[in-house]
Parts: sequence; structure tokens; C-alpha cells
Amino acid sequence: MNHSWHALAGELVLRELETNAQGLSKEEAARRLLNYGQNKLPEAKSDGYPTIFLRQFESPLIYLLLAASVVMYLTGDLGDALIVLFVLVFNSIVGAVQEGRAQNTLRALKRFAETSATVLRDGKELIIRDCEVVRGDIVLLEEGSKVPADARLLSSRSLQVDEASLTGESEPISKVDDAALSAEAPLADRTNMVFKGSNITSGTGRAVVVATGLDTEIGKIASELSGIDTDVPLKTNIRNLSRAIIWVVMVGGALLFLAGLAYGHTAATMFSTVVALAVSVIPEGLPIVMTLVLATGVWRMGKRNVLVKKLQAVEALGQARIIAVDKTGTLTRNELTVERIWTNGKMFTVTGSGYEPTGSVMSEGIVVEPPNHPELLLAGKIGVFSANAQTMYSEEEHRWRVSGDPTEAALAVFGAKTGFTKTDLEGEAPLLSEMPFDYRLKYHATLHQDGDKNLAAVVGAPEAVLALCTSICVEEKNEPLTPETYEEIERVMQGLSREGLRVIGFASRRTEHMALEDRVLEHLTFGGFYAMRDALRPEVKDAMARAEGAGIKVVMITGDHRLTATSIAREIGIFKEGDEVATGEEIDALNDVELAHKLANVSVFARVTPEHKLRIIRAYRSRGDIVAMTGDGVNDAPSLVAADLGVAMGAIGTEVAKEAADIVLLDDNFGSIVSAVEEGRSIYKTIKKVVLYLFSTSVGEALTIIAALFLGMPLPVLAAQIIWLNFVTDGFLDVALAMEPKEKNILAEPFKRPAKYLIDRLMLIRMLVMAIPMAVGTLWVFSQYVALGDMTKALTMSMTTLAVFQWFNAWNCRSEKESLLRMNPFGNIYLIGATLIVIALQVLALHLPVLQNLLHTTPLSQSEWLLCIAVASSILVAEELRKLLRRLAYRFF
Repeated sequence: MNHSWHALAGELVLRELETNAQGLSKEEAARRLLNYGQNKLPEAKSDGYPTIFLRQFESPLIYLLLAASVVMYLTGDLGDALIVLFVLVFNSIVGAVQEGRAQNTLRALKRFAETSATVLRDGKELIIRDCEVVRGDIVLLEEGSKVPADARLLSSRSLQVDEASLTGESEPISKVDDAALSAEAPLADRTNMVFKGSNITSGTGRAVVVATGLDTEIGKIASELSGIDTDVPLKTNIRNLSRAIIWVVMVGGALLFLAGLAYGHTAATMFSTVVALAVSVIPEGLPIVMTLVLATGVWRMGKRNVLVKKLQAVEALGQARIIAVDKTGTLTRNELTVERIWTNGKMFTVTGSGYEPTGSVMSEGIVVEPPNHPELLLAGKIGVFSANAQTMYSEEEHRWRVSGDPTEAALAVFGAKTGFTKTDLEGEAPLLSEMPFDYRLKYHATLHQDGDKNLAAVVGAPEAVLALCTSICVEEKNEPLTPETYEEIERVMQGLSREGLRVIGFASRRTEHMALEDRVLEHLTFGGFYAMRDALRPEVKDAMARAEGAGIKVVMITGDHRLTATSIAREIGIFKEGDEVATGEEIDALNDVELAHKLANVSVFARVTPEHKLRIIRAYRSRGDIVAMTGDGVNDAPSLVAADLGVAMGAIGTEVAKEAADIVLLDDNFGSIVSAVEEGRSIYKTIKKVVLYLFSTSVGEALTIIAALFLGMPLPVLAAQIIWLNFVTDGFLDVALAMEPKEKNILAEPFKRPAKYLIDRLMLIRMLVMAIPMAVGTLWVFSQYVALGDMTKALTMSMTTLAVFQWFNAWNCRSEKESLLRMNPFGNIYLIGATLIVIALQVLALHLPVLQNLLHTTPLSQSEWLLCIAVASSILVAEELRKLLRRLAYRFF
């Protein structure tokens, strides 16, 4: 197969690929997909359970434990050495199951991230998954789309492509379907080719696919990089915290070892105790639990139509203080419909809804025939000329879908209502040249051969179009634009804008045979306005109320006129009395410091460009605000990257925007953003619960041993017993806490940005409130039985008391303010199951001969069990008392 496709003429490429300009048949495409495989790049290989199991041993702590078990074995303490090895294996099994589950969850989410491509099959346009694109397919390229595969251009209109990800070229490259190039032309010079992974920044084109998957240029690179992976920052922070604690434990352990020798304990006893205590204090299983919590939360978001592309994004979700939203598609349905036409001094009403090309045109309540109104025919013709978007009916979804810009799609639908189609029009008036819409110029221009003259058609922002005009069409005559005429035009535009309609201006000019570049866009004749309606989403107002209740400020960023934007923002609830509106022109007049200062009172940004969006996002961040930004266009990508949390629209968003974003809203629903914030806060609360449980029990165990040493008492728990408590008891309960359901009214609660290591002042207080009763209670029980002279019974009682303390403590950690007595005991069935399991395991530890020998335990009587439970319940009393005092403080202060 020829690999120098750029060196062949388009006809030869089609012939060699055994295809044609109408595309492949569905049957042939299916055959090629089966033979050549899907159009996918290689992904990092998922590890199997054996590899995941072995990876659980990759920890400094594990190395320390293994070394300790060897020392124990060499000193003759075979039992303790075996228990250490047993719990290491057991912990690795639990860790492997947790990590494997998280991996499977994330793999399942990938199916939501699939992108689409528009192809010709049997001469008809179809939107398919880009992984189903095959060699020989004819693909349609348009602004904002991602090139699905390497392809040879067959036609192009002002096509520009961003190939920075492939060639490193920062500026978009103009692409043309010209003659064959030299076979030796470097990649960056192959201007008649487009490559998988690049982005269409402007223009349109058609191309035939020449390579898919691994055979593409980026596929060759990706195959070498597929094994590279990045770590989750939150997981990294927890690991760093663990490493910091290791150093603290090493210093503290050394001091404790020396203190134990001074109090008469043997070196072997103190060594095993210090190692066991280190195991207890260091939450080495926490990174795995973090991944489980994050993956579970991300999966819940996926079920609510929120695709979190990166676990890192979860860190910003719950912290968002500002949500900057695009109006179109997020707050509205993005089903633009031309509702009014103002032309020739008359106002026409257009019926119909959405993108269905049926409806009529009315004047003063009476249906009119467009052929009887030349001004209407001109408006319809110009609308179709400027519309490169395609509308098609989806049988599967039972609705009309759009491929391309929604505004252009609305103009095409209006043109159809006046009797025009793009194919027929361009057959009669061929396109000579085109200037695609540019947000800087704010208009779209085309030039057509119309009889013996050329017709220039311009559509865009009213002020931009009017700036090109010197006359206006009145009764089929061109009249000069006078101040009085400008005043009338302005009055009409403001009236339409106040109704919340999006106003688009149009103009035209008949010229001699000139090109757009020959200053033909001067002295245009103003035609009138298209006024479009985009209905609000029904759920927006409720979502706004939820966001406001959560302390989140929502601001609207739009390219619409100030009056249109204000009208819609007021209806939704974004714009309130006393708020300000900032336009792009006003933003240009401010420096960055002035802009940041102005943001406090602004809730609507109108007539803004992508550069303005970027400045707005950076200004918010300079104030210390956490910003979530929504976007759908190719030019929104810089702002999506700059925001703390980039949110792209899944249905209307361009592939470029989806690529740049951290989160994709699969249903383009603003309410989903608020739900995502809610999930993010819930995830943080769950993580804090797990951290609190692990550290409070560890501190309790540490205080118990340290107090016993300095009180001159025998050690209340042995090394093997501490390891049992840390790995077995904690191992089940922390996983159960990780599955804690979301709390009610979580958005209504005050939310503070999490501390660097997720441990805040309240958590430190709670740790002490829980740890002190644990240490005091255990030492008291131990001292009572030591006095009786039965050391094995005393050790069993202290170990069992600590175990019951941990059971109760897990239930304590379910809420930081709500009484356990008021919570639904069946709210977390995983915690119930985990509690039953650890109770059964503790009973086995006391009755199973093998475990009795390893853990130095003996059976307990019913009264002894009741004593352990009664003493351990003090941790519930202490935490309930703290919660009561907290509630009283909030009520009275």
C-alpha cells in the first residue's frame, strides 16, 4: 500500500483505496473494520491481578516489615515472624482487590469519552464513532472538529489546521487540495494532508482516509508512549504525608527504643514493638483507599452524565467558588431557531421549532409567500450562503442533530423555510471564495458568481456588519444610511435584544468580477436582522438556586449583545439588582489589576472574545478564587486549560474543547455541573473520614504503648497483636468507610478549601477526643488483669479492648456533626458487613489454636467481653459529647 499519499493526485488516491467521492458502502466499511481493526491508538496495558498484588509490596514500610520479620526469625521469635508475613500477604490481597476494582471502574468510564466523526456512506452523511472510521472513508471536516484519521484532502474551503501536537508548529497551517507534492516532503509541509489528532481551527473540507489507528503518524508515536502514565496528585500528597510520618516515626521510634531499654525491656521486645508501632502509625494502605474513593465518586458522576477525564479534576470539583458558563448550550437548549426577520422596514415572524425544516413566515399574523417578498428571498438566500452546518434527523434519537455551528444551522433551516437549499443555490450561484467566521472580525463572508456579476454575502454581529455598510435596502432600492436610519436600526436591534433574542445582521453587494481580497467588503447594502431564540433549559433555575445555596457565584460569559445577555441572565437568576455587566470593549480598557478589582460586582460578560475569556479566568484566579469554566468551541480551549476546572459540552462541544477540558458534560446540562460540585465535596468528606479513622486509631495505639512505657507498666499489646489490629481490623473498616453514602444537604453546608494534607484543625481535635479514651481505657483494663497475675489474659483483654475501640470509632467517623443515634444504622451496609467480619475475626483470634499461638491470646468469658465493650463505648460518649457541644456552639454563637 502506498504511504506517500501526498505525492498522488486525489483521483489516484481514491482509485488505489478502492473508494469514490460518495464514500464506501455500509457493507464494505463493515468488512474493512473487521479486517483492519478499529481506529484506535494503543493504550497503556492494564495490569492483571498478579501484578497488582506484587505491587502492594512496593513500599518503604513493607521493606521495613520484611526486614523486621527476618530479624524476628533469626532471634527465635518464629510466631511473630509468621504473623508479620501473614498480614503482609493478607493486606496485599485486600489492596489488590481494591486497586483492581478502581482500575475496572475507570476502564468502564472510557466508553463515555468516545469522539465522533462525520463520514459519507452510500453518499449519505453519517455521524459515527471515530473508532469506526476505516481506510477509504470520506470524512467531512469543519471548524472545531478533531481529525479522526490521516487523510488526503479532496476539497477545502479556507481550511486551517492546528498540528502543534504532531509537528510542534504553534500557528495553524493552511491546508489545500492542490496538486501532488514531492514524495520526500516533510510532515509539516504536506499541505494536502490532515493527520489524526490535529484540530480544525477554521474552514471546511473533505478528505479520504488513508491510515487509521497505529498506521497513522501519531499512532506511530503513541505506540512508543503507551506505557507512560502519571500519578494522581492527591494520591501523591498522601504518599508524601506517609513518608513524612515515616521520618517522624524513625526518630520517635529510636527515642522510644532507648526509653524502653532504660525501663528494663529487652532489645528484641522493643525492636518488635517499635516496628509494630510504626506499622500502626503509618497509613500505608491509604493511597489505595484514596484511589477507591476517587474512582467510586467518578463512577457516580458518570451515571449523572458527568465524565471526569482525569482523577486529578476531582481535587478542584468541590472547591469551585466561581462557575463561568457559556449561555448557549449550557443555560439554553442550543436549538437556535430564527424567530423574527426584520428587513425592508418590516418585521416578519417565522414559525417552527428547533432544527426541523418546517414552518412558515408571517407578517402581522398572516402567512405570506416568500416568493412574493423579494426581501425575504434575499434574507433566505444569504442565510443559506453563510451556513456550512448540516442538519440531519437521527432515527435512533428521534430528533434533529447538527453537525457544525448551531447559528449557521438555524440560518440553513430558515433558508429551507423560504425554499432554498445549499446544494441548489450553489449550483445556480457557485461559491468563488469564502472568509469563515472570525471572532475578531465577527462576520462570515462568501462570494458567489451570480449571472454576469458576483454577489458578496455577509452575516455577523450587527455592529460589525453595519460598519461595512453605506446603504440600506428599502423597497428594492438602495438608500444611503443616514443618522436617522442608524437610529431606527439601533431601536429595532435593542427592542429584539431586550426580548432575549440573539440578533444577527446581514448585508450584500453585487460587484463586477472581484475577489473577497479585492476590498469587495466595502460599501455593502444592509439587509436587516435575523433574530434567533434559544429556549432556556427547564432545570437551569433550580440548579442556579442550588449553586447559590452552595456559596457558588455563577457568571455568564457570552458573545451576545449586552441587552440580550442581561435579559436572559435576569430571567435565569444570574443577574440581580446591583450587579454589573462588562463588555469586551470595557475589558480592553482595563489592565489586569483593574479587571480583577471589577469582578466583584460583575455577573454578566457580554460581547466577549476568547481572549477576553482567558483574561477573565486569570483575573478570577489572581483573586484566589477556584474557577470552573464551561466551553464548547475550539477557541475556548485556552480558557478551559487556564481554569482550575475546564468543563466541555459533550453534545455540542467541539472535539478540541473536549480534549482540553477536565470534565465533559455528556448532556450539556448546567445542573450537572452543580451535581459534579456536590459529588466533589462528598468525595472530600469521604476521604477525610477515612484519614480521620486511620490516624485516630493509630494515635490511640501509640499513646497506649508510650504511656505504658513511661508509667513503668509491661507493654499492653505485643507486636503481632498491633499488626493484627492495624492490618486486619483497619483493613476492612477503612474500605467500608470509603463506601460511605453521600451526606444530605452537602451543598448547603459551609465549605472550606481542604488543608494541604487533608488534616484540618477539627480533625486534629477529633483525633485527640478519640485517641485519649482509647489509651486510658485500654491501660485501665490491662492494669486490672496484670494485677491478677495472668499476663496472657491481660494481653488478650487489652488487645480486644483496642479492637472494640476501633469498631466503635469507625461508626464515630461517619459524621463530624450528626449524632450517631440520629443516623440511619443501615445507611452504609458495607460498614455493617465489615463490622461483622472483624468481630468474627476477633473471635477466631481468641479461640483458634493457630491464632492463639501467634497472637498470644486466650478465650474470654461473657463478662470479660462485656467489660471490653463497656470500656470501649467511652469513645462513643466522648465523640457524642463533642458533637453536642459543637451543635450548641453553632446554635448560640
